[in-house]
Amino acid sequence: MKEILDAIIIGGGPAGLNAALVLGRARRSVAVIDAGQARNRVTQKAHNFLTREGVSPSEFRRIAKEQISAFPSVQFVEDTAASVEGSDGSFQVTTSDGLVLRGKKLLFAVGKKDLPLDLNGLSEVYGKTAFVCPYCDGWELRDQPLVLIVNGARALHLAQIITGWTSKYTICTNGPDEMTDEQRQELQQHGVPVYESPVQRIESQDGIVQRVVLQDGNQIECRGIFFSPKLSIGSELPQSLGCEINELGTVVVDERARTSIPGVFSAGDAASEYHQAIAAASLGALSAVSINSELAMEAWNKQGIE
Repeated sequence: MKEILDAIIIGGGPAGLNAALVLGRARRSVAVIDAGQARNRVTQKAHNFLTREGVSPSEFRRIAKEQISAFPSVQFVEDTAASVEGSDGSFQVTTSDGLVLRGKKLLFAVGKKDLPLDLNGLSEVYGKTAFVCPYCDGWELRDQPLVLIVNGARALHLAQIITGWTSKYTICTNGPDEMTDEQRQELQQHGVPVYESPVQRIESQDGIVQRVVLQDGNQIECRGIFFSPKLSIGSELPQSLGCEINELGTVVVDERARTSIPGVFSAGDAASEYHQAIAAASLGALSAVSINSELAMEAWNKQGIE
């Protein structure tokens, strides 16, 4: 592809799609590279997105692309970005299929990906009755007996907030609890059962959790699970280009979504700990405004010199 695009967006989730919409309406030439392997594809419905409450992730993307298609300067590339090189004003992205795209600005909207968890039976219930975020899926499990598979400070935090949805819950730390004495005491004072024995298996029927069986023989009846995922950034490309990454595996950005590399931006779950679709979309819009502003100022300054 010989054309030099205004921006190349790697990732077609809520962040990348909303960025494409804003840039398309700003009359910028944009390519969105995405292979369609979203992290939330295992879930049946997305929540907390005004006007799209309960929509499936696939339907959300279909509607988004349909609306973006009204702006002809935006194109979609169904592929995976394999390599990135270049600098501000002249980036080159090569896809797995060998397509080469060039762009002035680059946006990483690559999200996060789940690392495998050694929990026998989790895959059968994940996205049906086992989730990672009570804000996203707590309503569907309200007043049900739940198991929280989590340890450390996160266990106390989740126990505190889950009470808005149910008072019937048990913590399974799946091994050493990794809590302080103060955290253990606080959970005990609130009558929260805590089991340290590793999880042997999760039993379910048609995606509905029945019980969590521990290695010490305890069986905890429940109808839902919230667990703490292990995440990594959705692509190694930000690191390969030199973007600063923090200890959580998140791309470090400033208030305008700019990374440590000039001309490179990041948005959505890749650059935030607010893992909700509406937050990702908002950050995608912000990044697009920043990209457009830089392009506009560069053109303005160039015209002034000429």
